Amino acid sequence: MRVDALVPDVAVPATTPARPNAFAALVDAASGALEDAAGAEAAFAAHRGGLQEMVVERARADIALQIAAAGTQRVTQGLQTLLGMQV
Repeated sequence: MRVDALVPDVAVPATTPARPNAFAALVDAASGALEDAAGAEAAFAAHRGGLQEMVVERARADIALQIAAAGTQRVTQGLQTLLGMQV
């Protein structure tokens, strides 16, 4: 049996900016939606906003939070699968 070292095809240049993490972007989007919903609720409570805007913003925030939670669950499940593999 012969074992060869893995050699990458192309080295990543040091000047290349790091790509944004998709999971971090998802969590940031959910956080922004929750902040928008809190702002809409505060505006409604101060009689500066409408009920419809408040409900729509809360629904958007709830959906963004559900998507982030589902993403977290998928990442956790994938990590557990990888850690459970026998090498």
